[in-house]
Amino acid sequence: MRVLVSGASKHGSTDEIARRIGSVLVERGHDVDVFPPTEVGEVGRYDVVVLGSAIYAGHWQKEARQLADRQAGELVHRPVWLFSSGPVGDPLQPDEVPVDAERVRKTIHAFDHHIFAGKLEKKKLSMPERAVVKALRVPEGDYRDWEDVDLWAMSIADSISSG
Repeated sequence: MRVLVSGASKHGSTDEIARRIGSVLVERGHDVDVFPPTEVGEVGRYDVVVLGSAIYAGHWQKEARQLADRQAGELVHRPVWLFSSGPVGDPLQPDEVPVDAERVRKTIHAFDHHIFAGKLEKKKLSMPERAVVKALRVPEGDYRDWEDVDLWAMSIADSISSG
């Protein structure tokens, strides 16, 4: 199957997740392109789409929302999986589903939406972002669970391989 994996990433962490998903799908025998949403012109040439975004203030990045809206007519006719990246800490916070992801899932009838833990490097944040992180006492660190990413990607590979 020809698969597009696209993740909107503000500081690179979500892009790394998208690339890892793409690698797993390639290992499972699929033809995969991994592009940020801003580099995706159309999705019509793909059999399957995996679309994700970093979460900020409970929302997906604008680029992921725009791709989903722009290509909704095509996305609704193919298998689509969604992912979000962002919760940090122990326990992971925030623990609610990003509103944009739920809207996109319903609009394009995506099979699944999975939330992955994120990574927070305060040095990469703007001054206003740092102030918010400090006020909320958000802990810095890499909370991504690569086994979770791999297992989710393998479940997609198994699903599209079988049918």
